[in-house]
Amino acid sequence: MFAIALVLLGETLNTAIEVVLDLVHPEDDERVGVVKDVAAAAVLVAAAGSAVIAAIVFGPHVWRLFT
Repeated sequence: MFAIALVLLGETLNTAIEVVLDLVHPEDDERVGVVKDVAAAAVLVAAAGSAVIAAIVFGPHVWRLFT
């Protein structure tokens, strides 16, 4: 549950960062793009971590089903 909450929190913060940056600096700027990319990468890292946790928790059970 913590991993799911972490991904949802990351996505919410990513959206908030993007909205604030669009309000503060509506013109195209490379620096704004970098900040948005880093925020999106943080969500990707959280999702990858969540997938690893799911594999650790559910992997043995799934393995037993197929063997």
